[in-house]
Amino acid sequence: MSANELAERYGRTPRRSRRTLLFAIGFGVIIVVTFAAWAIWVGLFQPTASVETTDVGNSRVSDTAIRVKWELSVNPGTSTTCAVQALNSDFAIVGWKIVAVPPSNSRSRTFSRVVKTSEPAVSGLIYRCWLT
Repeated sequence: MSANELAERYGRTPRRSRRTLLFAIGFGVIIVVTFAAWAIWVGLFQPTASVETTDVGNSRVSDTAIRVKWELSVNPGTSTTCAVQALNSDFAIVGWKIVAVPPSNSRSRTFSRVVKTSEPAVSGLIYRCWLT
């Protein structure tokens, strides 16, 4: 048997090789187009405002309250809401407070809130802030 007969018998013809190559190229193009569309969507259609927070400190007010101080950086004129939490020595949440922050003309501001707790807290943190 010749090499051409064997290739034809087992489906290794030049025509089949071209078909496989075209399928691979087509699949690659679909992947590239999908990734480019996703990158454009993420880059152009997401909100440009960002929220950044930094824990500044905390101080114990009483056995049932702790004062939490944090810095909030957000674009001027943007209202936000922040969740503040109090933790005990086992890092369990023993107090929680949602704080509405009105818009302002300055980008960075410092806030301080007292969080009531169900048992003595050893730490107070800003959990998360989001745009409202």
